[in-house]
Amino acid sequence: LEALADKSCGYYYETDQTNFSKIPGSPIAYWWKNYSIFDMNIISNNYESAGRNKTHDNIRYVRNWWEISNLTKWQPYANGGAFRRWAGNDLDVVDWSDEAKSSYASHGGLYNQKYNGMRGICWNLITSYKNGFRLKHEKHHYSSGSPTIISKNVNMDYYVLAFLNSVVSTSALSMYNPTLNTTVNDVLNLPLIISKENTIEELSKKSTELSQRDWDSFETSWDFKKSPLLCYGISICSGAGDYQPSGNGPIISIGSKIDDTHYWLFEKNSSKKCFHLDTTYDLWKKACEERFLKLKANEEELNRIFIDIYGLNDELTPDVADKDITVHRVYDSKDDVPESMKGSNYVRTLHDEIVSLVSYAVGCMFGRYSLDVDGLAYAGGEWDESKYKTFIPDMDNCIPITDEEYFEDDIVGLFCDWLKKVYGEDTLEENLDFIAKALGNKGKTSREVIRSYFLNDFMKDHIKTYQKRPIYWLFDSGKQNGFKALVYMHRWDADTIGNVRVEYLHRIQRVYEKEIIRMQEIIDNSHDNKEISNATKRKEKLQKQIKETKDYDAKIAHLALSRIDIDLDDGVKVNYEKVQTADEKKMQILAKI
Repeated sequence: LEALADKSCGYYYETDQTNFSKIPGSPIAYWWKNYSIFDMNIISNNYESAGRNKTHDNIRYVRNWWEISNLTKWQPYANGGAFRRWAGNDLDVVDWSDEAKSSYASHGGLYNQKYNGMRGICWNLITSYKNGFRLKHEKHHYSSGSPTIISKNVNMDYYVLAFLNSVVSTSALSMYNPTLNTTVNDVLNLPLIISKENTIEELSKKSTELSQRDWDSFETSWDFKKSPLLCYGISICSGAGDYQPSGNGPIISIGSKIDDTHYWLFEKNSSKKCFHLDTTYDLWKKACEERFLKLKANEEELNRIFIDIYGLNDELTPDVADKDITVHRVYDSKDDVPESMKGSNYVRTLHDEIVSLVSYAVGCMFGRYSLDVDGLAYAGGEWDESKYKTFIPDMDNCIPITDEEYFEDDIVGLFCDWLKKVYGEDTLEENLDFIAKALGNKGKTSREVIRSYFLNDFMKDHIKTYQKRPIYWLFDSGKQNGFKALVYMHRWDADTIGNVRVEYLHRIQRVYEKEIIRMQEIIDNSHDNKEISNATKRKEKLQKQIKETKDYDAKIAHLALSRIDIDLDDGVKVNYEKVQTADEKKMQILAKI
């Protein structure tokens, strides 16, 4: 009691209790000092709730954007997501057919259509951490999981977005509602002081652009163009002078702009483009760091401005924790991640970047992406051969993954061919070594390490990246790795299973049979005990693999005869089960998701 009575102890607060009534909900916010801000206008004077869309059946009416093909029926859908400020989290689409909208309306779930096609500000209704406010694009609809406000008259979205992402808004919201739900009323009741400070909108727009650019650097953005590690498409923030990479590559001169964020890279004093993967990785890491620091500076400057506008200099500081900056930072390893970034969702490592590069390469192998065009080259519809000049995709939509080098056209062979096209043949071995070291799988050579990655980890990473809605499907015979092959969902047809069975499963069986005979010949004729021992072990392994493939063949044969086609609009979950089911019996032929 004596300590509490001591006003200098730092834990003593004194205020007139009538101040609490000024705050919406009248919370007992005894620590606050400037209650006058709650006498001012509030956001609802300029903005209103846009309602929400509620399908009452998300399994039927909501998809990830990469699952579907009919972009008329399916439209972008703001639907919550991870903690992220300014832009991003655009992963979902909603069925916007007349039939679907009628269903939403019949259950009271269709938002007022006067807001259709209007830009707004949205956020996550539920968050386990802090809330991030983002710009809702004009073409996006929005769910109850992503509350949205829209301007009544004069549009000042960037100003209000900057305020909502400021420390002033965050502190006020923590008083209004200390729970994990941030409702529309909470936001509309925030005090809004309109300042003529032009810097606010300028910084807000730049911050939104930085966030969007970061979001679009990854495959799960529908505005993704190319892997940022491609030598002729490296995103960097400054384009002048020479650059010495941290790896063993040549000194690089930054060439002319391709667009606002991409530059040609050349070896110094040479017309030759840079083909060293360690160099492009190093530049990409640098670009991410520059973007991160710029966004942090923007947010702290906005905090300073709003703290001053609201007269809260004695209560709040403008500092933003590193882990609260919602664009990515890249580190060579997890051991390099500083304490200030622990707990952030926006930490990536060299391993993550190489995994993304490999994923993009597989996309090129299937024709989803092309080295000659930006963005999606094929995701259903008519196949256009003219899009593929530099690197020709696999023509039969099946890429085998084998535990040894049995075929030139297996996934490791295709990956090497792709690397030659992108970075050049002269640096192939260096780039393979760099990739293998980053992946960290088992193997004596870089090719063995990469093969091990495709065999054991590629699908796990792919399923994680695409949130258990994979677009590449893995035919998998079992633990012995007797047969594995990837196909691209968007190129699936009624003959896919049959082609995989006849052209690839039976082909690998013939290889195993020949190898078993060869191992037996070594056992019978060799005088080297070590050679005989190795041959015996390999023969036993091959016998297990051929048995596994024959058991697998029995399952896959029935499905092949059923000639099962898919409807992309049904989504991955439905189609994944459909192609493994015949006569109401499921036969597990694909990797589990």
